[in-house]
Amino acid sequence: MFVAVSSDSGVRRTQRSYLTRYRHALWLLTKRDLRVRYSTSALGYVWSILDPLVMAFIYYFVFVVVFQRGGSVGEDPYIVFLLAGLLPWMWFNGAVSDSTRAFIREAKLVRSTSIPRTIWVNRLVLSKGIEYVAALPVLLAFAIFTGAALNWNALLFPLAILIQAVLTIGIGLIVAPLVVFFRDLERAIKLVLRFLFYASPIVYGFSDLPAELQPFAAFNPLGGIFSLYRSAFFPEQLDWYPVIVSAAMSVLFLLIGLWVFKRSERTVLKEL
Repeated sequence: MFVAVSSDSGVRRTQRSYLTRYRHALWLLTKRDLRVRYSTSALGYVWSILDPLVMAFIYYFVFVVVFQRGGSVGEDPYIVFLLAGLLPWMWFNGAVSDSTRAFIREAKLVRSTSIPRTIWVNRLVLSKGIEYVAALPVLLAFAIFTGAALNWNALLFPLAILIQAVLTIGIGLIVAPLVVFFRDLERAIKLVLRFLFYASPIVYGFSDLPAELQPFAAFNPLGGIFSLYRSAFFPEQLDWYPVIVSAAMSVLFLLIGLWVFKRSERTVLKEL
């Protein structure tokens, strides 16, 4: 009886030690990514918000100034509505795009180190996620400037971040090893992401879609995630059906990603 308890305790200590080492390595690689990305840049942090900000102003000009949407698409203030979807999209797009080169770019380190290879995907998701969180003050500044008030749905923000992180990791774990075998997949992923931008409720809301399309559009997992983000400022944007579908599909993508990664890891190491 005493031996069994001691053995279980040893297993738990080993697991904690493994998780501690994994978290430490993940954080070191993430800091390295962020440092390399901004060390030679004079503007540094500004670049993490400049791209989505420029895109937001372009779409704002097109939809509000040129086409004078008149409240028919999205919510007012439209710039806040747009940024609430555009900023998390930049996180998703950047992490998935970089995942196509996760192993190829770091081939020597992937082969020579003994740390779990999932870390090469997770560090991309984490670094892009940190950039997303760092850009949130810009969203809050526009909300204050335009009079868009926060409501209690802002408490759902961490849930949206969690679901998006699970989804992005799952897709990254699928994409990263497959690109090693099929190099053309990198360009195909870029085309898919370009299509997904317009197929996702970014410049428009989920409720702006025709009623007959909404049940099918809910199977785009980004739809429910973006509705959670936007509900912090626009409570009428919260629809639990696409949120539940997004959560379920995110977990499914993660399980598929872990399975694909485990099945292909040894072959990937031979190909690199």
